[in-house]
Amino acid sequence: MTKAIELSELTKTYGTRRGLSGLSFQVEPGEIFGFLGPNGAGKTTTIRLLLDLIRPTSGSARVLGRDPLADGVEVRGRVGYLAGDFVCDGRQTVRGYLRFLAALRGGVPNERVDELAERLGLDQTLKIKKLSKGNKQKVGLVQALMHKPELLILDEPTSGLDPLVQQTFLDLITEAAADGQSVFMSSHIMSEVEAVADRVAIIRDGSLVALDKVTNLRSDAVRDIEVTFESPVPSDAFANMPGADGLRLDSEGTSLTGQFSGRPDVLVKAIAHHTVTGLHVSKPALDDLFHSYYEGAEEAPRPAPVHDA
Repeated sequence: MTKAIELSELTKTYGTRRGLSGLSFQVEPGEIFGFLGPNGAGKTTTIRLLLDLIRPTSGSARVLGRDPLADGVEVRGRVGYLAGDFVCDGRQTVRGYLRFLAALRGGVPNERVDELAERLGLDQTLKIKKLSKGNKQKVGLVQALMHKPELLILDEPTSGLDPLVQQTFLDLITEAAADGQSVFMSSHIMSEVEAVADRVAIIRDGSLVALDKVTNLRSDAVRDIEVTFESPVPSDAFANMPGADGLRLDSEGTSLTGQFSGRPDVLVKAIAHHTVTGLHVSKPALDDLFHSYYEGAEEAPRPAPVHDA
């Protein structure tokens, strides 16, 4: 089956400044793919390369099985795109602007446009120049979604939206994926991507530092741990356990507390050698894991865990 997106050693430099460095991954049909990284990491550069808005220095990209350079018109006709700096003609009303774009798309039914506007709480009678940033973002979302494209490419799509509208947006892209559409969503906010994404790529300084299913990343995240034992355990009982650097036994040896990073199976097997009277494990602090990839940009990136299955 044709991949929604295929990148192979995609590289973009701007003179002596690096934009992307050897970026390689694939997005499957019908998948919601989160593309995470701090501002300036290379997310927008990647998207512009996918749409042939800029050209790569080396490497290749294919979108819906096509070369964006050779088949740019076809690619853009099959894609719904929301730019991170979305702008539109402020002289028109929302309805007039969206009707115009619908006609350019080959005739999107008015009912489809009205349905999306209603769900997002967008007043189509207003002139665009009078809209707030959040309402302009709604216009951008409607124009990206209205023609039910095979692939949605969305750059920071929830910028300026209030929490209720953010949830509506997440519902809309979940429905799109259920209908077989692919979603490539760039963001620097982990929580919104975590809520819907099948897989997540993390980019830093133009390089891929992690690529995995959200569930696998969660299994490696940091947890707050509190374990109590019926009788004292040896002080070195957990000394060599992977991920246990942040755990400490109390002076009596009956309470183990702190932070554990890694797969919980290791912890469960270790404490099972002792009689446990109490156990509390917090929800994984997934944001902490993602911030650990963002920080220390002056250091070499850590090896990326890559699981494409």
